Amino acid sequence: MLQSVKDQVRDPQIAALLELSIFPDPEHLERAISFYEEHSEAQLFAYEEGGDRIGIVGFKPSGEGEITLTHIAVEPSSRGGGYGRGMLLELMVQEKPQRVIAETDEEAVDFYRSVGFAVVSLGISSSGLERFRCVYEVEEEDE
Repeated sequence: MLQSVKDQVRDPQIAALLELSIFPDPEHLERAISFYEEHSEAQLFAYEEGGDRIGIVGFKPSGEGEITLTHIAVEPSSRGGGYGRGMLLELMVQEKPQRVIAETDEEAVDFYRSVGFAVVSLGISSSGLERFRCVYEVEEEDE
């Protein structure tokens, strides 16, 4: 079940989950935390099961009927159990977007493909890694 944790973004457990979705660096983590503190439209949810928070998903509205995923992660010991897909599906039911957009790297692009996102390469970034734009068009029966 997704629960809003935006007001708890500095909680060590929430920050640790958030850190799984970014380059593991204190400066990057602080930027991610500040993003949720400074942008009132941005939302951050944790996925809880059996009293344990095992995943996190953040997003912001990015257009009419459109949301952009800003962060998504599942704790390593729970990966491969469908939690990432489950968080996305629950988020789509809850928010009812027409389109979900994400930008990612090669490490996570297969996850988005497996969920049904259309994937397009954005080329090589300044960090030397290939980036991808992932778009999911929500159909009415998906909701």
